[in-house]
Amino acid sequence: MRHRKKFNHLGRKKGHRRALLANLANALIRHKRITTTLAKAKALRPYLEPLVTRAKTNTTHNRRVVFSYLQDKYSVQELFGPIAEKVGDRPGGYLRIIRTGFRKGDGADMAMIEFVDFNEVYNPKAGDQGGRKRRRRRGGSKQTAAPAAAPAAQSEAPAANEEE
Repeated sequence: MRHRKKFNHLGRKKGHRRALLANLANALIRHKRITTTLAKAKALRPYLEPLVTRAKTNTTHNRRVVFSYLQDKYSVQELFGPIAEKVGDRPGGYLRIIRTGFRKGDGADMAMIEFVDFNEVYNPKAGDQGGRKRRRRRGGSKQTAAPAAAPAAQSEAPAANEEE
Protein backbone atom coordinates (compact mmCIF):
# COMPACT_ATOMS: atom_id res chain seq x y z
CA MET A 1 0.00 0.00 0.00
CA ARG A 2 1.15 3.52 -0.72
CA HIS A 3 -0.98 5.39 1.76
CA ARG A 4 0.21 8.94 2.53
CA LYS A 5 3.20 8.69 0.22
CA LYS A 6 2.73 11.89 -1.70
CA PHE A 7 6.00 12.55 -3.51
CA ASN A 8 6.61 11.26 -7.02
CA HIS A 9 8.72 8.10 -7.02
CA LEU A 10 9.58 8.65 -10.71
CA GLY A 11 9.37 4.91 -11.39
CA ARG A 12 12.64 4.22 -9.56
CA LYS A 13 13.87 2.69 -6.34
CA LYS A 14 15.15 4.92 -3.58
CA GLY A 15 18.86 4.76 -4.45
CA HIS A 16 18.28 5.35 -8.14
CA ARG A 17 15.91 8.26 -7.44
CA ARG A 18 18.39 9.84 -5.02
CA ALA A 19 21.20 9.59 -7.58
CA LEU A 20 18.97 11.02 -10.30
CA LEU A 21 17.98 14.04 -8.20
CA ALA A 22 21.60 14.62 -7.13
CA ASN A 23 22.74 14.57 -10.76
CA LEU A 24 19.93 16.91 -11.84
CA ALA A 25 20.77 19.27 -8.97
CA ASN A 26 24.47 19.27 -9.90
CA ALA A 27 23.64 20.02 -13.53
CA LEU A 28 21.30 22.83 -12.53
CA ILE A 29 23.86 24.38 -10.19
CA ARG A 30 26.55 24.27 -12.88
CA HIS A 31 24.46 25.52 -15.81
CA LYS A 32 21.81 27.60 -13.95
CA ARG A 33 19.13 26.23 -16.34
CA ILE A 34 18.33 22.72 -17.56
CA THR A 35 15.61 21.11 -19.66
CA THR A 36 14.07 17.90 -18.37
CA THR A 37 10.67 16.27 -18.02
CA LEU A 38 8.04 18.09 -16.02
CA ALA A 39 7.82 15.32 -13.42
CA LYS A 40 11.57 15.40 -12.78
CA ALA A 41 11.57 19.21 -12.59
CA LYS A 42 8.73 19.14 -10.06
CA ALA A 43 10.60 16.53 -8.01
CA LEU A 44 13.84 18.52 -8.18
CA ARG A 45 12.39 21.72 -6.74
CA PRO A 46 11.67 20.41 -3.19
CA TYR A 47 15.01 18.57 -3.29
CA LEU A 48 17.16 21.58 -4.14
CA GLU A 49 15.43 24.57 -2.54
CA PRO A 50 16.25 23.53 1.07
CA LEU A 51 19.88 23.15 0.01
CA VAL A 52 19.90 26.69 -1.37
CA THR A 53 18.41 27.90 1.90
CA ARG A 54 21.24 26.17 3.78
CA ALA A 55 23.78 27.75 1.44
CA LYS A 56 22.71 31.23 2.54
CA THR A 57 24.50 30.68 5.87
CA ASN A 58 28.05 29.60 5.15
CA THR A 59 29.06 27.25 7.96
CA THR A 60 31.07 24.05 7.93
CA HIS A 61 28.07 22.07 9.08
CA ASN A 62 25.87 23.41 6.27
CA ARG A 63 28.59 22.68 3.72
CA ARG A 64 28.85 19.08 4.94
CA VAL A 65 25.08 18.59 4.87
CA VAL A 66 24.84 19.96 1.32
CA PHE A 67 27.80 17.84 0.23
CA SER A 68 26.07 14.72 1.57
CA TYR A 69 23.20 15.44 -0.84
CA LEU A 70 25.17 16.55 -3.89
CA GLN A 71 28.45 14.57 -3.64
CA ASP A 72 30.23 17.15 -5.82
CA LYS A 73 32.75 19.61 -4.46
CA TYR A 74 32.46 22.05 -7.37
CA SER A 75 28.68 22.25 -7.01
CA VAL A 76 29.00 22.96 -3.29
CA GLN A 77 31.50 25.77 -4.00
CA GLU A 78 29.22 27.23 -6.66
CA LEU A 79 26.16 26.96 -4.41
CA PHE A 80 27.82 28.65 -1.43
CA GLY A 81 29.53 31.24 -3.66
CA PRO A 82 27.77 33.07 -6.49
CA ILE A 83 24.35 31.47 -6.02
CA ALA A 84 24.18 32.27 -2.30
CA GLU A 85 25.19 35.88 -3.01
CA LYS A 86 22.41 36.40 -5.54
CA VAL A 87 19.64 34.77 -3.50
CA GLY A 88 20.75 36.14 -0.13
CA ASP A 89 17.80 38.51 0.30
CA ARG A 90 15.15 36.22 -1.25
CA PRO A 91 13.00 34.44 1.37
CA GLY A 92 12.38 31.39 -0.81
CA GLY A 93 11.23 30.38 -4.28
CA TYR A 94 14.67 30.11 -5.81
CA LEU A 95 13.67 27.95 -8.78
CA ARG A 96 11.27 28.54 -11.66
CA ILE A 97 9.67 25.82 -13.80
CA ILE A 98 8.55 26.76 -17.31
CA ARG A 99 6.73 24.25 -19.47
CA THR A 100 8.22 23.93 -22.94
CA GLY A 101 5.82 21.56 -24.69
CA PHE A 102 6.04 17.88 -25.53
CA ARG A 103 9.03 15.75 -26.46
CA LYS A 104 8.92 14.58 -30.05
CA GLY A 105 9.89 10.96 -29.43
CA ASP A 106 7.49 9.84 -26.70
CA GLY A 107 5.27 12.86 -26.10
CA ALA A 108 6.58 13.46 -22.57
CA ASP A 109 5.72 16.84 -21.06
CA MET A 110 8.97 18.82 -21.00
CA ALA A 111 9.95 21.74 -18.79
CA MET A 112 12.83 24.10 -18.22
CA ILE A 113 13.90 24.63 -14.61
CA GLU A 114 16.14 27.55 -13.74
CA PHE A 115 17.32 29.78 -10.93
CA VAL A 116 15.09 32.84 -10.71
CA ASP A 117 17.87 35.35 -10.04
CA PHE A 118 20.07 34.20 -12.92
CA ASN A 119 17.57 34.95 -15.71
CA GLU A 120 17.85 38.55 -16.89
CA VAL A 121 14.81 38.30 -19.19
CA TYR A 122 12.26 37.49 -16.47
CA ASN A 123 14.02 39.21 -13.57
CA PRO A 124 12.74 42.78 -13.16
CA LYS A 125 15.65 43.77 -10.88
CA ALA A 126 18.29 42.78 -13.44
CA GLY A 127 17.69 45.74 -15.77
CA ASP A 128 18.46 49.17 -14.37
CA GLN A 129 15.22 51.11 -14.67
CA GLY A 130 16.70 54.49 -13.86
CA GLY A 131 14.39 55.36 -10.99
CA ARG A 132 11.13 55.27 -12.98
CA LYS A 133 7.93 54.83 -11.02
CA ARG A 134 5.70 51.87 -11.66
CA ARG A 135 2.28 52.87 -12.89
CA ARG A 136 -0.99 51.07 -13.11
CA ARG A 137 -2.85 50.95 -16.36
CA ARG A 138 -6.24 51.84 -15.09
CA GLY A 139 -4.94 55.13 -13.68
CA GLY A 140 -4.17 56.39 -17.20
CA SER A 141 -7.72 57.41 -18.07
CA LYS A 142 -7.92 59.74 -15.07
CA GLN A 143 -4.58 61.30 -15.89
CA THR A 144 -5.56 62.08 -19.47
CA ALA A 145 -8.88 63.61 -18.40
CA ALA A 146 -7.32 65.77 -15.67
CA PRO A 147 -4.94 67.77 -17.92
CA ALA A 148 -7.82 68.54 -20.31
CA ALA A 149 -9.83 70.01 -17.45
CA ALA A 150 -6.87 71.96 -16.04
CA PRO A 151 -6.41 74.38 -18.99
CA ALA A 152 -10.10 75.23 -18.89
CA ALA A 153 -9.78 76.17 -15.22
CA GLN A 154 -6.72 78.28 -16.01
CA SER A 155 -8.50 80.13 -18.82
CA GLU A 156 -11.37 80.98 -16.49
CA ALA A 157 -9.05 82.28 -13.79
CA PRO A 158 -7.58 85.15 -15.84
CA ALA A 159 -11.06 86.15 -16.95
CA ALA A 160 -12.10 86.49 -13.34
CA ASN A 161 -9.10 88.72 -12.70
CA GLU A 162 -9.97 91.02 -15.61
CA GLU A 163 -13.47 91.66 -14.27
CA GLU A 164 -12.12 93.01 -11.01
